[in-house]
Amino acid sequence: MQADPMLVALRRGLLEPLVLAAVESRQRYAAEILAALREVNFPAQEGTLYPLLSKLRRDGLVHHEWRESPSGPPRKYVLLTDAGRQRLAAFREHWDDLTRMIDSVGR
Repeated sequence: MQADPMLVALRRGLLEPLVLAAVESRQRYAAEILAALREVNFPAQEGTLYPLLSKLRRDGLVHHEWRESPSGPPRKYVLLTDAGRQRLAAFREHWDDLTRMIDSVGR
């Protein structure tokens, strides 16, 4: 069965705010971000996440810092910048508006 193109596009558009939300309250490295997304049943893959993290860094929405790992090479931990917090807050506000519209249209 083929996925609904509208839902695929919606899911693709949700990846950025979900990644921002994943690092909102604590710093995480890429594998932890993927685990957090999978924990809420959001399909994400490394091949999609790494380019997005680079884009978010270039856009000034996240920052990263290297930390030593007790079980291997150093890890790049990602954290939100103030601009990232603002972007996430704006997305949440917009999402709430959309939800209200969907819930109220046609009633």
